[in-house]
Amino acid sequence: MKKILPTVLAALALAGCANYRWTSPVPADMRTVSVPTFRNETDLVELGAVTTRQVLREFQREGTFKIASADDAAVEVQGVLKTASSGLIYYKREMSMRAYEQRLVISAEVSFVDRRSGKVIVDNRKYVAETTYFSDTDIATSRRDASGRAAEDLARQIVDDVVSCRWDNAKAKEEAK
Repeated sequence: MKKILPTVLAALALAGCANYRWTSPVPADMRTVSVPTFRNETDLVELGAVTTRQVLREFQREGTFKIASADDAAVEVQGVLKTASSGLIYYKREMSMRAYEQRLVISAEVSFVDRRSGKVIVDNRKYVAETTYFSDTDIATSRRDASGRAAEDLARQIVDDVVSCRWDNAKAKEEAK
C-alpha cells in the first residue's frame, strides 16, 4: 500500500495538467493585429490616443501578436472609450476640505474583428479600469497621469481577452456558415 500511494498521487497530479498548452491558442494565421485609435467619448483630452498606445505596448509585451497595418492585419481591435469619471475618496481638513485623493474610473467597449472575413469575433465587450490619484498640487497633471495608469490597466484586460479568446470556436463557427 505504501508503494502504490505515491504512484496514485503522481498520476492524479499529472492528470490535472492534461488541458495545459505550451503553445498559444491563437492560430498562426491570425497572429497579426492592428489597433486603430480608440474613439474617445469622454471629457479627458487625448485619452483615445493614450489608450491605443498602451494597447499596442501590451501586445508587444505579451508577444503572441505582431503589430501590423490595417491592410496586413488578421485581427483588428476596435475600441470606444465611453466614460471617465472621478470620485472623491479622501479630504484633507488642513486644505479647507479640498479633495486630496480621488478615484478615476474609465469604461470602454471593445470589439475584435477578423479582418480577412469581416466577421466580428467579439462584439462590444465592456471593460472597466480604475486607479487612484492625489490632487494636492496640480490636479490636471495628476489626473492625466492617472488616466495613463487606467489606460494601462484597460490595455492588459483587452490583450488578455484577445490572447485567450476561443479561437477554435470562432473558426468552427466560421466554417459552419
